[in-house]
Amino acid sequence: MARCGWRARTSPNTWNNHAPKRKRKLLLHRLQITKLARGIEAKGYTIVPLSLYFKDGRVKAEIALARGKKEFDKRQALREEQDKREALRAMRYANMRH
Repeated sequence: MARCGWRARTSPNTWNNHAPKRKRKLLLHRLQITKLARGIEAKGYTIVPLSLYFKDGRVKAEIALARGKKEFDKRQALREEQDKREALRAMRYANMRH
């Protein structure tokens, strides 16, 4: 897991702190690694960490293959968010007048 930043804890114990930018091994079976590698080679896919947690002194990471949004999907999502904001603003303004 290269370039995965870990925020240092603010505890006074130095044994519990972790190096924030050090490379970490991702322990998987060979078939899982090849499946992920094939997925990454496909256009637009990447590995995304879903959650990170500590268990028995080790860091566990749940990961998944995900596809990024296309440019037109992003524009449509932004337009929908803007429409929702405008509708809420209009409803608030209408409620204030009554």
